[in-house]
Amino acid sequence: MGMSNLTRLSEFILIGLSSYPEDQKPLFVLFLIMYLVILVGNLLIILAIHSDPTLQNPMYFFLSILSFAGICYTTVVVPKMLVNFLSEAKTISYAECLAQMYFFLVSGNIDSYLLAAMAIDCYVAICNLFHYVTVMNHRRCMLLVAFSIAFSCLHSLLHALLVNRLTFCASNVIQHFFCDVNPVLKLACSSTSVNEIVARTEGMASVMAPCICIVISYLRILIAVFNIRSVAGKCKAFSTCSSHLTVVTLFYGSIGYVYFHPLSSYTVRDRVATIIYTVLTSMLNPFIYSLRNKDMKQGLEKLVSRIKAQMDMLSTTQANKIRGS
Repeated sequence: MGMSNLTRLSEFILIGLSSYPEDQKPLFVLFLIMYLVILVGNLLIILAIHSDPTLQNPMYFFLSILSFAGICYTTVVVPKMLVNFLSEAKTISYAECLAQMYFFLVSGNIDSYLLAAMAIDCYVAICNLFHYVTVMNHRRCMLLVAFSIAFSCLHSLLHALLVNRLTFCASNVIQHFFCDVNPVLKLACSSTSVNEIVARTEGMASVMAPCICIVISYLRILIAVFNIRSVAGKCKAFSTCSSHLTVVTLFYGSIGYVYFHPLSSYTVRDRVATIIYTVLTSMLNPFIYSLRNKDMKQGLEKLVSRIKAQMDMLSTTQANKIRGS
């Protein structure tokens, strides 16, 4: 095909989760409920942590940032999904597609590096408890978060710019429910070899670095736990990290399934697996961290009690105004 026939597309069509019209409204209701749960659950986690003095430590600081990143992660994808469920023209402009891809990569990488920072926090809390306050001081925590955000932005910009240099022709139908890198690359008419080389080198390194950090942290935690003689001590150590380990397994398990195979084999199963780390993990985070964490559960109970007290006070004030008038 000559270069004269290669034109830049003005928009893409997102195929979504299902092409059957009868599935669109049930899917809309399902994902709307999930999105609302994500917003409310993660906002409650953030408010509980920032309003309770007993939760002012590095673990909960990282958890509050992770909850905020989870809200951003799903907000990049789900609102557009909801619109497309109720729309016949499931289109997304070229610029909007690139923007969605960029912010999706940013949010996903921030999640990944925050999980690594939380693994380091668990390691220090169990293996180096007496120096915990010194090692995990506020300055170091802020530096870890700043690095996570800065590196994620630069990494995502690189991949977005590499996609922007490609030429798209013929089909503009993305076999996905959002503009992920792999489905978009499949539509390119020009060579994607540079994109694939960068994905397998820089991209793999950016994913594996936090993953290796998590693995090493947990190996050292396991060694430390096995050296604890009392059963109660071992249970306490495991309970400290069980919530984090559950989230890590969900997040990296689904990402590994989607991305660690050839580009040509991207299928419907990958779309379903993508839901796990884009929507399901963010939705389950508040439940995992609150139900399996006594301090977090108490913090949420205090927050709910304060909200109820304020609502009661407000309703009493309104009732007194009505009586007075």
